Amino acid sequence: MHQFFFGTYPYIALSVLLLGSVARYERDPFTWKSSSSQLLRRKQLVIGSSLFHVGVLVIFFGHLIGLLTPIQVFDALGISHGAKQLLAVIAGGIAGVMALTGGGMLLHRRLTDPRIRATSTFADTGILVLLLAQLVLGVLTIFVSLQHLDGHEMTKFMSWAFGIFTFDGQAASYIADVNPLFKLHLFLGLTIFLLFPFTRLVHMLSAPVRYLWRPGYQIVRTKKRGA
Repeated sequence: MHQFFFGTYPYIALSVLLLGSVARYERDPFTWKSSSSQLLRRKQLVIGSSLFHVGVLVIFFGHLIGLLTPIQVFDALGISHGAKQLLAVIAGGIAGVMALTGGGMLLHRRLTDPRIRATSTFADTGILVLLLAQLVLGVLTIFVSLQHLDGHEMTKFMSWAFGIFTFDGQAASYIADVNPLFKLHLFLGLTIFLLFPFTRLVHMLSAPVRYLWRPGYQIVRTKKRGA
């Protein structure tokens, strides 16, 4: 099962992420949006959304750079494994708390406001719950990481991630003995990738690219009736 979850499942999740996103964009381009509920309750949305998105972006790019950059690059730059581990704990901890606070506000808003709840789909609420669960697991792993500040544990995850993208059949074995909390965190992260094309998360793929040359920002207005 370990080999399946961490040696095979990553390819299933990433394949569905890629092919599912392309298929959705081609077949249902008008569903490629975040379905803003700004008009229904703006103040809590602005605060919660800002905290959540900033935190998640820091975490995402931190994981992307931290896991997929070859270890030799950090060695060449003179960045020790311990220093990298400490940076990940501090930056990841701050970003994790920010994202968790903002995400909690967004979930509270979605569940307690009758109008927002009525316009929310099961996928909208479900993916937010999964993201919050993933953030909780991520914050909890920090306490485990504090026991391994030499950075040795982190190199295992770097070897695993690099092995997955280089089709190394032994990739799963590199994390065979890590704490179960990390394994659960990885599994849930892969599951979120798997569900990505079927949720509002697809709008993330548009933000860094198409927004650079679109004619203007999206403007949301209320429709007022004439006297």
